Amino acid sequence: MAALRMVLTVLLIIVCIIFTTIVLMQEGKSAGLGALNGSSETYWGKNKGRSMEGALVKLTKILGIVFLLLAVVLNINF
Repeated sequence: MAALRMVLTVLLIIVCIIFTTIVLMQEGKSAGLGALNGSSETYWGKNKGRSMEGALVKLTKILGIVFLLLAVVLNINF
């Protein structure tokens, strides 16, 4: 059981590092001056789900769930 706990701990550390990097790579909601004059309806704004920003958002959600599950599993005394 100690080996499993060690593997899960290392996996949690790796997920934390990747999770932090992905969050820092994302742009803010009000990034850029285009939001001031309403010109945010560009090609990238309409196709956000298929862009790099959309992929980062999806990856952030997945990594957040993995982080939460690993933290709960590691907190259980087995």
